[in-house]
Amino acid sequence: MGRTYIVEETVGQYLSNINLQGKAFVSGLLIGQCSSQKDYIILATRTPPKEEQNENLRHQQKAKLDNLDEEWATEHANQVSRMLPGGLLVLGVFIITTLEMGNDFQNALRRLVFAMEKSMNKRRLWNFTEEEISERVTLHICSSTKKIFCRTYDIHDPKSSAKPADWKYQNGLSTSWLSLECIVHINIHIPLSTTSVSYTLEKNTKNGLARWAKQIENGVYLINGQVKDEDGDLLEGQKKSRGNVQATSHSFDVKVLTQLLLNSDHRSTATVQICSGSVNLKGAVKCRAYIHSNKPKVKDAVQAMKRDILNTVADRCEMLFEDLLLNEIPEKKDSEKEFHILPHRVFVPIPGSTVMLCDYKFGDESAEEMRDHFIEMLDHMIQIEDLEIAEEINTACMSYSVNTEASLDNTDDEQPKQPIKATVILKIQQNIGVIAAVAVAVLAAGISFHYFSD
Repeated sequence: MGRTYIVEETVGQYLSNINLQGKAFVSGLLIGQCSSQKDYIILATRTPPKEEQNENLRHQQKAKLDNLDEEWATEHANQVSRMLPGGLLVLGVFIITTLEMGNDFQNALRRLVFAMEKSMNKRRLWNFTEEEISERVTLHICSSTKKIFCRTYDIHDPKSSAKPADWKYQNGLSTSWLSLECIVHINIHIPLSTTSVSYTLEKNTKNGLARWAKQIENGVYLINGQVKDEDGDLLEGQKKSRGNVQATSHSFDVKVLTQLLLNSDHRSTATVQICSGSVNLKGAVKCRAYIHSNKPKVKDAVQAMKRDILNTVADRCEMLFEDLLLNEIPEKKDSEKEFHILPHRVFVPIPGSTVMLCDYKFGDESAEEMRDHFIEMLDHMIQIEDLEIAEEINTACMSYSVNTEASLDNTDDEQPKQPIKATVILKIQQNIGVIAAVAVAVLAAGISFHYFSD
């Protein structure tokens, strides 16, 4: 028996309202959440066409997938995945055609699903567990016959064949979903060894974040101030009214406790490493995750929160490097501090749902630009007044001195004094022949990005 997909009724309305406008097909993404019993689809969004594709598609006489741009569709999936809070994933693709299609058509969809998942997985700091559902869905709708063909593929098996799946609509599917929120304070130090000097700063930073990710994975998570049994029901002990959890219980406060590197179970070791520089990430980020309300497990809620923490930090770093590359911002000279403003998080609600999606805003972007980006990526109308800026912009002063370090709490012109710890570090580096200079960037969410280079 195949998977069952419970689908928000508004998704069906959205798909039925898509007008091919003479095109052979329209494709897009299906967004939702997996569970052991069934999967949930709460949103669908068409992939925006390339400008040069518009005319070509209009003149097609047959619905062929030769013009299904796999690279373009995959990039759309990457962009949308950044906009998903913890608990939500791109679960598959849909395609609407004028005609019913054959095996070649299904093979093209299969390749697209695998290509998307491979691309999105490269960016993640976490891995799927063996217990998680690994099937992804393809939905084909024939606009002339109104027939629906729903199939799944196991993304962990490159040789997997299509399996039939059930597609069922439900009204108000995510109106009672549960949210989890937390603020995570971050202080990540990433040394850049001389052996990795050939790597890009982006790659070195990601490697360093991977080490930090293990701390987040192994942390202790307090839900409303309590440590809960991971196999227990998240809603256990919540007051109910007429069979439903009261609305005030739809949101849970989460606190993250990370273990110290030194404890009785691990032997303390110290290594001397010659570095060409280092990166520091400091500050706080606002994290959110969502989970269905059908007997949700504590472990699933905690997992969703962990992944949002990892995703939002990694995505912001990645966006900074993309922005620097796009704008061709030159590197500072030796012993200069760099100053960059990284994006902070903005949330927007899904109409008729308790779930909110997110995006990231650089300091010079307007609310209108944010709204337009939401509309372009999600193909849903967004109002400016619906934008919720979850984090305030923090600033740090720029300095070109080796002996100073910028602080998020220091917003005046006075340079902060160098901490004793930093003095020791500099002396050690000088003794082994490495003279470090400090470069500082600020993440608008409250994370400062310190880059030391020789």
